Amino acid sequence: MTDAGAPEPLTLNIYCRLTVAVTDPQVLTDHAVADLRAADIDWSAEEDDLEAAVADLRNDVVVALASVVDISRMVDGLPGVEARGGLCWAEPGPPREAVWRAE
Repeated sequence: MTDAGAPEPLTLNIYCRLTVAVTDPQVLTDHAVADLRAADIDWSAEEDDLEAAVADLRNDVVVALASVVDISRMVDGLPGVEARGGLCWAEPGPPREAVWRAE
């Protein structure tokens, strides 16, 4: 950081794992489909069309779950903190062993 002008933003990374139990896959996929339909997506620039994407969500609860997770909400409302990107995915089955550990 510098003393002159606005300070440079400090980039930090958050690593986490969240285990969830899906007790009603239909509700989850309905929510994922509603989010997809409400999204401002230019389907002409996509490989799929809306109906193919909807079918993917309805056919795979793991894909549906990953599509509704919004990790940027973790920092909503924190002054001076802005989410700039991230990665989130879902996997079925038991948790993997940690691939990377902080020392």
